[in-house]
Amino acid sequence: MSSSKSSQLKLDEIGKWSELKLEIIRKYAHSYTTILTSHRLSPIYIDGFAGAGEHISRTTGERIKGSPLEAFETRPSFAAFHLVDLEGTRADALKALAAGRTDTKIYHGDCNDVLLNKVFPEVAKSVFNRALCILDPYGLHLDWEVIQAAGRTGQIEIFLNFATGDMQRNVFRKDQSKVSAESLERMNRFWGDESWKPLIYTTQQGLFGDMEEKDRLSVTNLLTAFKSRLKKVAGFGFVPEPVPMKNSKGTVIYHLFYASPKSKGGELGQKIVTQIMNKYREEGQI
Repeated sequence: MSSSKSSQLKLDEIGKWSELKLEIIRKYAHSYTTILTSHRLSPIYIDGFAGAGEHISRTTGERIKGSPLEAFETRPSFAAFHLVDLEGTRADALKALAAGRTDTKIYHGDCNDVLLNKVFPEVAKSVFNRALCILDPYGLHLDWEVIQAAGRTGQIEIFLNFATGDMQRNVFRKDQSKVSAESLERMNRFWGDESWKPLIYTTQQGLFGDMEEKDRLSVTNLLTAFKSRLKKVAGFGFVPEPVPMKNSKGTVIYHLFYASPKSKGGELGQKIVTQIMNKYREEGQI
């Protein structure tokens, strides 16, 4: 990476909640590759929002490894890596980190296009391939079509950041007239249609006719419905309860979902993830 491009790169600062997510994925990745390689299957790592590969910890101010670097160091190793980022300097940083590796492909582009048209078809080429796909958008920048495509392969497991904070700030407002057309479009693309609306708003009789008001249990309703949607619509077999990730003020930034295929491997994946999550719950970190 040239010095001019390097100088343009600004690493993301991440909070404790994001560091915890990285720990969860790292621990699961070790179990994932261990089990698959023991069954002579080929584990593939996919990161749809890979970033620059490194971050700055808000807690310590130090550089820490992002999910791509953690994946590179997983043992037993993944057989292949597919890393995607929309931003050019981040893609360049990933290329520098992956220099000399023959098992890694870096994509500069929109993961909604890249995963559907390039990466998922690559996984599907062999019945021996299995993939762990990290979908960690900064907000509502992921299309349902991608989630559904992953589920229907029967070969891909996902960790997904459900952008609760972005939804609460920009979509789920008491006065719907204040929600921008762009925010509504992003929500519809993420959900796949408009069936999320009755989960958030209830119709009440007002002085001048029916009025839609925000339901006080809206987020709980939405999470329950999304879990069901991952199974019934996307075709995943196993979806444990999502984990709320909170910032230092106790505000939920996002919920971390895991989903795996309808198979013995998918069932085992759910058990392992649940054990990891429960450990952090017992320690009070979740």
